[in-house]
Amino acid sequence: MVLHIITPEKTLYSSESANSVICPGMDGSFQLLNNHSAMVSALKKGKVVVADDTNKALEFNIGSGLVECYNNLVNILVEEA
Repeated sequence: MVLHIITPEKTLYSSESANSVICPGMDGSFQLLNNHSAMVSALKKGKVVVADDTNKALEFNIGSGLVECYNNLVNILVEEA
């Protein structure tokens, strides 16, 4: 899936080969995989964990924000990272 992690200042991370994304949701962490259903969710301060096509895990500390998932495109918009 295509993934973008974006702050007001810059694009923190961008990939066209993410296999999974674990996000810190308001009521607990959740995972997005390829072909996930469309959704928008609020995020709290915490850690985003991305697994790329080699299953290498990348971690990003984020401030609060939101995630949008639609048609294998995931945009994570955060206040700070």
